Amino acid sequence: MRRMFLTMSLLLPFAAGGCVTSVIKEVVTAPVKVISKTADVLTTSQSEADEKRGKALRKKEENLGKLSRKRSKAQRKCDEGNADACDDAREYEMEIEREQDRPV
Repeated sequence: MRRMFLTMSLLLPFAAGGCVTSVIKEVVTAPVKVISKTADVLTTSQSEADEKRGKALRKKEENLGKLSRKRSKAQRKCDEGNADACDDAREYEMEIEREQDRPV
């Protein structure tokens, strides 16, 4: 029994060596991983910037399209004699100009 205990206590460090090595590796590499992840989060790659700009351009074009359709509808009603629609058409025209002048 005593011999078995002695044998086990001698073999235990070798059996647990992989675990210890793994833990040491994690502890040593953790700061590098944290710094790397932080730098990645704080910086924007060129492709991410391009995607963001493309999304903003699409949204701007979508807004311009909606305003243009509303202006056209108001203009048709204005042509039919609706004075309120004429005012709406002018307002939509000003909104379109503001949207076109707005930077992306």
